[in-house]
Amino acid sequence: MPEVLSPAQIAHYRDTGYIVLENQVPPPVMAAIRAEIARFTDEARGMTSSNDRLDLEDSHRPDAPRLRRIKLPHKISPVMRDLLYSDTILAPVRDLIGSDLRLHTTKLNMKSAGFGAAVEWHQDWAFYPHTNDDVLAVGVLIDDMAADNGPLMVFPGSHQGPIHDHHAGGHFVGAMDLAACGLDARDAVTLTGPAGSISIHHARAVHGSALNRSTRDRRMLFYEIMAADAFPVMGSMTRFDSLDDYNSRMLCGRPTITPRLAPVPVRIPLPPPPVAGSIYEIQAGLTARAFDRITEG
Repeated sequence: MPEVLSPAQIAHYRDTGYIVLENQVPPPVMAAIRAEIARFTDEARGMTSSNDRLDLEDSHRPDAPRLRRIKLPHKISPVMRDLLYSDTILAPVRDLIGSDLRLHTTKLNMKSAGFGAAVEWHQDWAFYPHTNDDVLAVGVLIDDMAADNGPLMVFPGSHQGPIHDHHAGGHFVGAMDLAACGLDARDAVTLTGPAGSISIHHARAVHGSALNRSTRDRRMLFYEIMAADAFPVMGSMTRFDSLDDYNSRMLCGRPTITPRLAPVPVRIPLPPPPVAGSIYEIQAGLTARAFDRITEG
């Protein structure tokens, strides 16, 4: 029996590849996350380049810090780690992909008012194909998310289709040319909702988000999670040092060394991008960009 999702919600996810659950995270937790963001923004003061914790906006200045990503926030923020392990996050995921869950990664994308960076159209699966596709991303809406402040956009049903080409110039760029893939941006839906809501999208779903040109922030915390029997295909960007390391990422349930093999489409993200880094650096290699970039002095 499902823990928190209705049969209709589960069916919607199966059919479309996404779901939005409004007002899930308690207000005190949301306030604590915003306080952590303020702490990391202050940490960026004086920085001249990104590091292993913080990814800087193109318009960042040492005296006017601007972040576009907090990397692996569950490792540097107790608040965000505690939320990851809570039933607020894990219960709906268990309803969708089972009781044995492993963490893939976490990130907090910052789309600040007026200059928040776009994320080009892509499939998470293109970065990390696995032996089965019980792989998804949970997004926590830290701010109200509406049509004008760079919301997540998803092509309904695209999780049941092909894995599109994410290469350009002879290497992996982590982004798609929609026209070349036969897709029209007008067919995408926007995932909107009030702060404290969560979205869940399938790793194979085609998604992206435009620049934030509004006067309101649009910050989103992502927890990327997979079934424990989904193992990375060789050549995937998923990395682990040992079985103990991989098992340390278990969120609930039991680990296994028996991968479940499913007939899922796969493209390997090789040759690798010439510049390693976050998705923003990787996608800089895309020549046919769907979203304009804002640059400021």
